[in-house]
Amino acid sequence: MRVISGSARGLKLSSLDGLDTRPTLDRVKEALFSMLTPYINQATVLDLFAGSGALGIECLSRGSSDAVFVEMNHSAMDIVKKNVASARLTDKSAFHCKNALEYLKTSDKTFDLIFLDPPYQGGLYEKCLNSIYENSLLNPEGIIILEWDSENAPPSIPSQFEVLKQRRYGRVMITFVTFE
Repeated sequence: MRVISGSARGLKLSSLDGLDTRPTLDRVKEALFSMLTPYINQATVLDLFAGSGALGIECLSRGSSDAVFVEMNHSAMDIVKKNVASARLTDKSAFHCKNALEYLKTSDKTFDLIFLDPPYQGGLYEKCLNSIYENSLLNPEGIIILEWDSENAPPSIPSQFEVLKQRRYGRVMITFVTFE
């Protein structure tokens, strides 16, 4: 797993061993960021369930103004901080080692891009989307990017959201949503 483009291009990123986190595969990340290119420059980014921090780091490397990394696993958060430091992007980063839903309920920051990649079996997509909506955390024209497993039931998208696009990469599904 590496940073694909930008100031940290080619940097190898660390991740936790085992199944506690699922790093986004490079081929999926390449396709995802190809679609996101028009939205990245100077964007404010929220990387929920950050894992290794790869998605937020990729945004920062490509010119996003800042990123918030939220991860409740302390070992994973240590890796996120290490990866961000290796990419020399610490000055544009904030870290919250806490439950994503708790963060969403207490944040007063708004975002242009929100990455939502929770544990597939946790039923967290709808809860997180509702919390983002209720707390007005997505800027106008902002996008939420959901990553999910096509072998599971699709995430329930609340009615206040509009699906902009959806793509499949093997088992991995990427869905872009915004406020309706």
